[in-house]
Amino acid sequence: MDTPELHPAAPHHLPPFVTLPGQSDWLMTVMAVFLIVTVVSVGLIYLKLHALPEHMAHRTNKVQLQFVAVLALLALFTHNAVFWIAALLLALVDLPNFSAPMNSIALSLEKLSGRSRDAPEAPAWDGLPSDDPPEDARLAASAPAKEG
Repeated sequence: MDTPELHPAAPHHLPPFVTLPGQSDWLMTVMAVFLIVTVVSVGLIYLKLHALPEHMAHRTNKVQLQFVAVLALLALFTHNAVFWIAALLLALVDLPNFSAPMNSIALSLEKLSGRSRDAPEAPAWDGLPSDDPPEDARLAASAPAKEG
């Protein structure tokens, strides 16, 4: 195959990225691959940065992790940075554990009252204390006295 001759007005030395007609353009191919790799890389970095509050919240309790995850998803779908900042701040702050002290208080009060968790529970209405006399005493007081 012959190399086509250049036009007399064309420069005699062409840069290597200029191709002859019918040949593949290697510069366009390289730039297409570069563009795809760059877009995928930037997307992965964006998603990794976006998931940062969730990764930080894994050391906290379950409720806090769920709040952080919901805020991060809201930020992802709404493109509202306020939700992401709130999720990041919530992941950074250790929320105090209120359930352990409250459970300790409940157990202490249970010990002071003399109740135990293993004791069977009384029915709701029958076990209530009352100042009224028992039913038998009321019936005996209302019945007429027999002489004899």
